[in-house]
Amino acid sequence: MFSNLQISRTLAKNTALMQSSNKTVSQEAMQAEWQEVQAAQSNPAYFRPLYDRYFEQIFRFVFKRTADENIASDVCSQVFLKAMQKLSTYEYKGVPFSAWLYRIASNEVAQHFRNSQKNRVVTVEDRTFSDLIDEVSEEDDFENSRQKMLKTLQQLKESDMVMIEMRFFEERPFKEIATILNITESNAKVKTYRILEKMKKIMKKNG
Repeated sequence: MFSNLQISRTLAKNTALMQSSNKTVSQEAMQAEWQEVQAAQSNPAYFRPLYDRYFEQIFRFVFKRTADENIASDVCSQVFLKAMQKLSTYEYKGVPFSAWLYRIASNEVAQHFRNSQKNRVVTVEDRTFSDLIDEVSEEDDFENSRQKMLKTLQQLKESDMVMIEMRFFEERPFKEIATILNITESNAKVKTYRILEKMKKIMKKNG
């Protein structure tokens, strides 16, 4: 069970900070970025534009999971160090370069909490939390459903919570989730459906 889960709503007050960059990126833009990556693979000096473009996004991603600015800074630095070290292994797969960075960041956050044994933070906004409740709960009493949902999230495995977090709280497309988690897009959809069905059963049991 995800016993070290800490649901945080304190960060939700700063909407600008909370929002991830999930805007649709055109194929032309991704192809142009792939050329930038290839240039950086040949010469590390050309990595700087990619760093400047994505540092803030990755920092937000980490901060939402740690709720600590100093930890987020340290983890974010490690993310980009590893990205530089592994850049030669990167291959274009039809998603923005940021998805690969998010995968590294997700792994680094998980490693941090394994090492520190501190609570993993899951940050939610009222709007996205309501969307998840609408998806899973069949009750009309929102406050009651909200309390059941909090208990339900606590009972999920960490891998299931990560999927819900990315899909509902960060509103990421399945293709990007698949890249971050290193699974197929169809697998990401199936996993999400199964987790939602599991959550419905837990919600009823908690009722």
